[in-house]
Amino acid sequence: MIDYTKVKSALKHLEAQLENYRSSKDRPELTEIDREAIAESTIQRFETAYDVLWKTLKRFLTDELGVVDIRNSPKPIIREAHSNDLLKGRVNEWLEYADARTSTAHDHSYPKAEQTLAIIPNFLDDAIGLYQTMTGETWE
Repeated sequence: MIDYTKVKSALKHLEAQLENYRSSKDRPELTEIDREAIAESTIQRFETAYDVLWKTLKRFLTDELGVVDIRNSPKPIIREAHSNDLLKGRVNEWLEYADARTSTAHDHSYPKAEQTLAIIPNFLDDAIGLYQTMTGETWE
C-alpha cells in the first residue's frame, strides 16, 4: 500500500505558502526583502511538492497499475500517467511543470522565479486533482 502522507503534507504546505505569497502584496508591514523571501519559499514549496508527487506517481503506476520499465525521471512518468488517463488530458501543462522545476534548480533569476510563481496555482490545482485520483480521497 502506498503512503500518501508526504504528498498530502507537501501540497498542504504549498497551498498555505501560496496564500501567504498572494497576500504579501497587501501587507504594508512587509519589506521588499520579506516579500522576496516569501516568494522564494513558495518556489521551494513547489519544488518539494513536485518532487514528492512525481515519485509517488511512479510508485502508483508500478504498484497499482502494474506498469513496468518506466525511466526514473519525471517526464517519462508524466507521459505514462497521461497514457493511463491520470492527468485528464493535460500532459502539456504537466511537462511545463517539469520544465519549471528543472529551471528553478539551475536558474535563480528574477524572470525564472516570476514564471514559476505564475504556474504554481495551476500546478497546485492539477496536483490536488491527481492526488484525489490516486487516493480516492476528497481534498479537505
